[in-house]
Amino acid sequence: MGFSPPPAFGLALEAASEVEAGGVISLHQRAASSNTRVYLHTLMLMSDGVQTHSAPTRANGSVALADRDLASDAARVGCVIAVVFIHLLMVTLTADPDTGELVSVLVPEEQAWYWWATWILQVMPLFFVVGGVATAGALRRRRARGAAPAEYVRERTLRLMQPAAVLWLVFAISAMAALALGVGEELVTFALSGMGMPLWFLAAYLIAQALAPAFLELHERMGWVWCWFLLSCVVAVDLLRMATDQQWWGLLNMLFVWPLIQQLGFFRADGWFATRGTLTLLLIVAACYALLAVCVFSGRYAPDMLTNLNPPTVCMVLLGLAQACLLQVFTPALNRLMHWRPAQAVTYVVGTRAMTIYLWHLPVIILVMAAWFFAGGYDPVPGSAQWWLLRIPLAVLCWVAVLVVATALLRVERASAKPWGKLRLTPLAVLVGLICAVVPPLLEIVTLLTPALVLWGAAGSVVCLVIMKWGVVPGPRGVR
Repeated sequence: MGFSPPPAFGLALEAASEVEAGGVISLHQRAASSNTRVYLHTLMLMSDGVQTHSAPTRANGSVALADRDLASDAARVGCVIAVVFIHLLMVTLTADPDTGELVSVLVPEEQAWYWWATWILQVMPLFFVVGGVATAGALRRRRARGAAPAEYVRERTLRLMQPAAVLWLVFAISAMAALALGVGEELVTFALSGMGMPLWFLAAYLIAQALAPAFLELHERMGWVWCWFLLSCVVAVDLLRMATDQQWWGLLNMLFVWPLIQQLGFFRADGWFATRGTLTLLLIVAACYALLAVCVFSGRYAPDMLTNLNPPTVCMVLLGLAQACLLQVFTPALNRLMHWRPAQAVTYVVGTRAMTIYLWHLPVIILVMAAWFFAGGYDPVPGSAQWWLLRIPLAVLCWVAVLVVATALLRVERASAKPWGKLRLTPLAVLVGLICAVVPPLLEIVTLLTPALVLWGAAGSVVCLVIMKWGVVPGPRGVR
């Protein structure tokens, strides 16, 4: 999953480790070829390390995998790719025409089409929709075997924080080293804020996952009534933020906006969208965009959907519902795409490294752009035709660098969520670990990513990992 100039603006996606799917597509008869067998096995490996579906080995060695929502898999990987390409356009390091000093220019923001393009390219809501599909299936499987809800939260937190802790520590060590070498704190803060923009996603996704067990039960009991309640909370927070003109109040919507969009994924997992006709779905999409236009042209919301991302507003909910409907409209096409070998290859490469790609792509892009500048690379006028053409070779260069880094850190992304021992954790202990992980990236949404906050983030991530790896939360029957 967004992108944004600091301090309160971004774009993002779901972790690669969160690809547990609960779809409606039977693949038992599609596993005949060896390529398909490898692909289906890969889909299971892309889950959280727990086999998402039974996968018996047949006499011919094929892997049977039922109920896989391939369209959601495609959407999730597509979101990751979109985030990287958008940031490739947003990061431009060039020489100031007057002083010759290095400056950063956000070229897309200077284009007349920028604001309406964000209505299409803001993919963060879609990421939480497909995340909700995976979450519904994962929770129901654990519930069926008597696992504690807090144990699900512990595992999910580890899956996200194990790769994230590495980035926090690298940022902290780099910041302290730069300060020790005499680099000004203002410059260090500027660099950290640029490279650390995607960190807000850690807070958003961890909160949504922590609330998921309770919210899934409410979904099953109340259906759309629960969604309407969450929507009323979103609107109330927006009104409070507008009345006080304080962005801090907007952080309350982290409890409502993303969990609400995640609920849409629950409805997809239940087949609600699949039972609606294409015309009905398109009418809902049109209504969502019409309401979005009303919000924007009222003057109370920013016209671009990246500013509305952090803190999140009701605009994200409208986009989320529209994108959930469009996902269903394009599901048949996406299912066919995911049986095409090149698409399977991209899914494997990106999907098995998704969280690391998301966390590291912006630092890598910035470093590659800086290296290009200081090496005397071609530096056309930002926004010119030559500048747009230069994005092509730079995109290839950046993608190679990102994939090299993601591959080097692949073991971290695939690290097990198993505990160090057989100690018993309480839900309160899990909550403490979760808070340690959530607070630093939550503050990053409305503040600059200062060296002090980076130290806090690194310390919090380490404490979180220690707590979550200490043991397990036993289920009602002592079952994980």
